[in-house]
Amino acid sequence: MKTRKVALTALSVVLATTLAACGGGDSDGVTSQAEVDTSEGLVIDGETIADKETYEAAQSQTLNLYSSYQESNEQAFIEAFTRDTGIKVDLMRLVPARLAERVLSEQGAGRLNADVIRTSDYDIVNSFTDAGVWNPYVVPGTEELEEVVIQDGNFSRVTNVVQTFGYNTRAVPEGEAPTSWADLLDEKWRGKIGISQGATGGSNVALNWFVEEKLEDGYWDKLAALQPTVYDGAGQKLTALARGEVGVATTGSASVNVTATEDKAPIDYVVPEEGFVTFDYYLGKTAAAKNAEAAEVFMNYNFSKRGQTLFTELGDYSVRPDVAPPIALGRELPPIDSDKVWRMPLTEVVRQAEYSQHWAEAFNY
Repeated sequence: MKTRKVALTALSVVLATTLAACGGGDSDGVTSQAEVDTSEGLVIDGETIADKETYEAAQSQTLNLYSSYQESNEQAFIEAFTRDTGIKVDLMRLVPARLAERVLSEQGAGRLNADVIRTSDYDIVNSFTDAGVWNPYVVPGTEELEEVVIQDGNFSRVTNVVQTFGYNTRAVPEGEAPTSWADLLDEKWRGKIGISQGATGGSNVALNWFVEEKLEDGYWDKLAALQPTVYDGAGQKLTALARGEVGVATTGSASVNVTATEDKAPIDYVVPEEGFVTFDYYLGKTAAAKNAEAAEVFMNYNFSKRGQTLFTELGDYSVRPDVAPPIALGRELPPIDSDKVWRMPLTEVVRQAEYSQHWAEAFNY
């Protein structure tokens, strides 16, 4: 029996039955161990990820992944996957809007190089459906989960990413840090807030919905009056926050967790009194996939308990009910069914343009 322990998060792949909730791990880096058995395929912690034939074929392949997931988080996930499986990954990472342009351009030219695509924003992944990008693939057992398999497997919701706000701990003393979205409207934050361009992208769409539905009327107009800095991408904004160029910024718990842990950036996140919003990230296999077996192993791994727990160790929420809430900077986030955690339902996607227009009007975009 070929069995080894891999120094990363413990995960697995049984989804057909309801499992008991499990505890979270240490967020100071991804350091827990998983047992990997490759004697009869790929088995992680006693659960099958791939049969022998599929796994053997996948081992000779290099997966081409197109992703708009936060780069540091995606790199951490890929590192875990490669250590566990031995399968290498080539990553092409762009923000959602640029990723969509790249995918649709390559697809139109018959040259799509991606085996698997991970991105946010339902309108984007639906445009890929219209363009014939997807090859439906349902990870065994995921059909039992709520709003995970979408469009009969064209793509699936793989994780829910937190969108909240954070602050630079050097620029903002802990006792003066905002604790609510309402606090950000205080005049003392004039010119000291960073936000993202809010017209496109899953995080911005979800935040626009949250602001409209859960916060006070006219919130964006009031925030715009404080002249925040608007960044084109989340990466630019996070860098500015880490450098202290802005004191406070909208951001994700996972981004803060990885940046503060790996880069020792002086930043922290807030669980606001009103709560925060999560947005869907989607994963799908392409019809153009040249490395089909590696793509299937990657898909299965993502939805295994190992993969789902890795998302929570990074600071995002699992789509599985048997995985505990995320831990970021040593603090467990609220349960996903609490009144602190909101998710934009798919039924609200039809109003996406309306929400984005309200943001654009407030910030003269």
